[in-house]
Amino acid sequence: MPELKKLTLLHTNDLHGDFLEDEEDGKKVGGISMLSGYVNKVRSEEPNTLFVIAGDMFRGSIIDSEYQGLSTIELMNLISPDVVSLGNHEVDYGLTHLMFIEKCASFPIICSNFRIKSNDASLFEPFRIIEIDGMKILFIGILTKEVLPSIKDGGLISSFLDITDPAAEIGRICNSYNAMDIDFTVLMTHIGIEEDKLLAAQLDPAWGVDLIIGGHSHTVTPEPLVVNGIPIVQVGMGTDRIGRFDITIDTDSNSIADYSWQLVPIESGSCPRDLDLESLLDHFRSQTDAKYSRVVTRLSRKLTHPGKLEETELGDLFADAMRNSFGTDMFFMASGSIRKPELGPIVTHQDLMEIFPFDDPAYVVLASGAQLKRMAAHMLRPEIWTGIHCEFYQMSRGVEIEWSKSENRLIRFDFKGKPLEDEKLYSVGFQGYHYETMEENLGIPAEEIAKNRKPMVVSTSCFDVLEEYLGSHRKLGGRVSGRIVIKE
Repeated sequence: MPELKKLTLLHTNDLHGDFLEDEEDGKKVGGISMLSGYVNKVRSEEPNTLFVIAGDMFRGSIIDSEYQGLSTIELMNLISPDVVSLGNHEVDYGLTHLMFIEKCASFPIICSNFRIKSNDASLFEPFRIIEIDGMKILFIGILTKEVLPSIKDGGLISSFLDITDPAAEIGRICNSYNAMDIDFTVLMTHIGIEEDKLLAAQLDPAWGVDLIIGGHSHTVTPEPLVVNGIPIVQVGMGTDRIGRFDITIDTDSNSIADYSWQLVPIESGSCPRDLDLESLLDHFRSQTDAKYSRVVTRLSRKLTHPGKLEETELGDLFADAMRNSFGTDMFFMASGSIRKPELGPIVTHQDLMEIFPFDDPAYVVLASGAQLKRMAAHMLRPEIWTGIHCEFYQMSRGVEIEWSKSENRLIRFDFKGKPLEDEKLYSVGFQGYHYETMEENLGIPAEEIAKNRKPMVVSTSCFDVLEEYLGSHRKLGGRVSGRIVIKE
């Protein structure tokens, strides 16, 4: 008879500082107190319980930003996750700061493919083996290559860092530690759901990978996606839900005998509160409320940003604010920089910091009409509609783009009612990160654009520019005006 043991595996991803609960249909929803309460409840009911987080604990709330992640680490220490994998936003406060924060964590932070080129050493603990009820569970961390442009304080050090091939790192670890009688292997990835599927297809079954818990693309999987026999799951972002696996492990064959998975809502009525954690959260919250509660502006009404892959009201407003402030022909505002679905009508400093937490410099370049068309075609290429993590941009007033999905082509790109002239140069503004990643996200190397004219840094803080513009303009509003039209 095989020896069967039960494991309960709770998981989440992309918390992004979502500490506070909301109210929906008369219920309290989400928040770190009830998330912790649910984890504690399951731990008390199921002795073989592990709780893991697949990257991006940081960024998205004023509490996280004010303390540069230290508040998040202190709160996470109270929840005590068993393993956390590194996300790209963990480096947002600087690589040096991240190394310090890792030492403040009472839980392991793992990543196998963030490595030093000169000696091929891993910058973080690449994996963690947890023993529970006689079982050995192997967790391996995998990080997206998108982390590299975000390392702003690395200087010379950053040139020695690389994101290596995930499959190669997984194979190396599994081949080295399978001899230890590993009963169960979990990949904790932060590369996006489509990359997870591609990765799963590459894995050799002999490596014994049983499960992929992912993050980065903020995908909610209603049920596990199974590729190459490996279930893949994500739970979106924030604290509104948590994933739960109840797994029966055959420890003789080191394989899954059976499993069930559910997406558990974090809401009042079914999730108790963690009052000890709430006390610490209230301390942080009182400090930030006192400092950041001042009103920046009043919009004409609540404006929305319902999705990253479409023109939105807030996208139009933010792109216009930047273009008007810098006097450029156009401004390309990264849709993913707008981190919440709505804003206003009253906008406090805290509201603005939470919806736009990225404080990049602003660059202005000259781009030809032909180059701008190439950018638009790259932005709207077929991959973006399949769920692969790609950047989408909100356009400032005067830009009109029409794209055919079925024909995969740019129908038109007009500026101020006229088609772009291929040879004419137009001034275009970008956030710093998106200037630096122009080749990846817009299909044109920054070096090519620089030949038109040396790029100029026109502001060291996009946030300051946005706050100043909103503060000096009242009753701003507007509706989606057809700047980006996608035809099926």
